[in-house]
Amino acid sequence: MEEQKSGDIKNPEIEKIKTPEMENKNCKYCGTAEGKKKLAVGLLALALIVSVLFFFQKNNTETKGGKVLSSEASRDKIEAFINENLMPQGSKATVKEFTEEGDLYKMVIDTGNGQDINSYLTKDGKKFFPQVIDIEEMENKKREEEEKAKVEKEKEMAEMEKRDRSKVELFVMSYCPYGTQIEKGMLPVLETLGDKIDFELKFCAYAMHGKKELDEQLRQYCIQKEEPDKLESYLRCFLEASKSEECIASVDINSSKLASCVAATDKEYKVTENYNNKDTWLNGRFPVFNVYKEDNESYGIAGSPGLVINGKKVQSGRDSKSLLDMVCAGFSNRPEECDADLSSTPPSPGFGFSGEGNNSSGSCG
Repeated sequence: MEEQKSGDIKNPEIEKIKTPEMENKNCKYCGTAEGKKKLAVGLLALALIVSVLFFFQKNNTETKGGKVLSSEASRDKIEAFINENLMPQGSKATVKEFTEEGDLYKMVIDTGNGQDINSYLTKDGKKFFPQVIDIEEMENKKREEEEKAKVEKEKEMAEMEKRDRSKVELFVMSYCPYGTQIEKGMLPVLETLGDKIDFELKFCAYAMHGKKELDEQLRQYCIQKEEPDKLESYLRCFLEASKSEECIASVDINSSKLASCVAATDKEYKVTENYNNKDTWLNGRFPVFNVYKEDNESYGIAGSPGLVINGKKVQSGRDSKSLLDMVCAGFSNRPEECDADLSSTPPSPGFGFSGEGNNSSGSCG
């Protein structure tokens, strides 16, 4: 039998319906929209199976006279089953508590390493549910986390340096789905506040999405440098479907001036040269993009996205309302535009403006 860690009780029946969240409490997607959807599906599946078992059990015992094991017999059977089939060699589990709960037997299993597990067994002794999700506990934990995040955000906003004109620096990788997500959330903020803020789009010191990302970042850098008033329009077009050439034409960007700037910037920062020399790549895996290298190091930008307001790296939701509130916290005198009714729905990661995402801390890096 495959070796298992002490206390890791598994069962083929329950494995069929376990979600990533049930498998690993520290899973990557826990708390995200994707994770919540998977958890909801898993919970519904579990509820359905338990309901069917209740119905089947009731019909067997009450209508058809099916056999119901006594609590003593059930306790002995499940303890033997766990030790013979689920525990690693040399380890032994003990059923500490065994009580009736509705149409099921509830038990507390001591796995032998100080870990107790609440589990359930049908009264016919045929179905064993080794894991239990405490809905109330999960809801309480979620509320506590939300309250903690709210307090931390308020503290961060209160301690932010105040200026007459907020300086906003947004660091992304141009093809990072979380970078494009926050850019889509930021566009309405830029439209609302206009020249009341000093906004600059910047890029991480390395790329994770190939040569196309390096080329696009050179392109966006030069659009911002040569024709800054057209950057927002270009981004709105690019974030729809990543069609750079079409966006350059539709926004009427001077292609000759753009090409000249891209060539000069590429040469100055050795973007393509470094791409062709893998000895320069970060950890031997990612090509470098040194245009904003010093800013990345100064602010501690480790991935995409990274938001800096008035010289300090901050955390914010990716929806327009959260971003507006965070940017406006940097004003000495809050302008009336800060009261604009922007969307509190996070944009979807990646390209396209349809759908919605979540305000998780997902990042590239």
